Amino acid sequence: MPLFAKAQDISVAVVGYGGAFNMGKSHLEQMRDAGMTPKAVVELDPARLEVAKKDFPGIETYATVEDLVRVSKVNLVTIITPHNTHAPLALTCLAAGKHVVCEKPFAITTEECDQMIASAKQRGLVLSTFHNRHWDGCVLKAVEIVKAGTIGDVVRIDAHMGGHGKPGDWWRTSKSISGGILYDWGVHLLEYSLQLINSDVTEVCGFSKRGYWAKQSKWGADTNEDEGFTVVRFANGAWISLMISSLDSNPRRGFLEVTGTKGSFVLDWQGYELTIPGAETVVTKGKYPDGRGDLFYKNIAEHMVAGVPLIITPEWARRPIHILDLASQSAVTGKSMATRYK
Repeated sequence: MPLFAKAQDISVAVVGYGGAFNMGKSHLEQMRDAGMTPKAVVELDPARLEVAKKDFPGIETYATVEDLVRVSKVNLVTIITPHNTHAPLALTCLAAGKHVVCEKPFAITTEECDQMIASAKQRGLVLSTFHNRHWDGCVLKAVEIVKAGTIGDVVRIDAHMGGHGKPGDWWRTSKSISGGILYDWGVHLLEYSLQLINSDVTEVCGFSKRGYWAKQSKWGADTNEDEGFTVVRFANGAWISLMISSLDSNPRRGFLEVTGTKGSFVLDWQGYELTIPGAETVVTKGKYPDGRGDLFYKNIAEHMVAGVPLIITPEWARRPIHILDLASQSAVTGKSMATRYK
């Protein structure tokens, strides 16, 4: 990949400038903060394109990705659209010679990930996923504790999130569009967990309950699972359980529980609880360091300018998607899915 002389020479675009969370603006601002130059916005809604023009005076605007890649000289495109569009839009941009960042999840299936990775490698292009939560304060603290050997060898990680209530009627509730209930926060929790277990995935077993909320959802039979549960086995004997639920009337505390041979810790929104057993069990509660999600685009810029190694490689982003893909297949077939992929 030819390097850029400076970050400012990297012109950037976002695909998707919808009103939800104002993510298009946020991405462009973060890329600008990393030294890159906002150049273009793609959005189907003309009203949102007008908002983009006000947010970034002089920005190019397009109604389709095809128009963008045909007309614009933009270098890097970030895709902020519904999950099932990530792969086709990324492939269009890569085929046009554009570097690509996808919002998480990277894609929905392993096959889509592999197609994207192959296209980027063939053309010598950057491909990554916006795993800015890789640098959340909670996981930074968790990695510190695990690497220090404080809790010994990691035996299992229990990742869980949910409550009892009907999901909202938006595209994230559609199975065919979103990928399923595990493809939102589940991707984050898996990405956290994969930083804590240094081993290859060997087997995935998935379970799901569907149909309870579907009767009340506009998506009907295409509504996400009411609950998804997955067990991931690793070559070193460790395992992860992941559960996301809209049927959980008695949610457990925290969202990540890590059990090691010498102790355990629970990650909650307010802080962590570290437990070290012994003659007198020691329980330590603490706060997290500040997150550094800004490092994502800084790393992208440094990679494209100075050849600094990419932290969120497409192969890394593929790992949680492969797990979720296998979990979905397992839930349907009732069989565990073996894999030798990392």
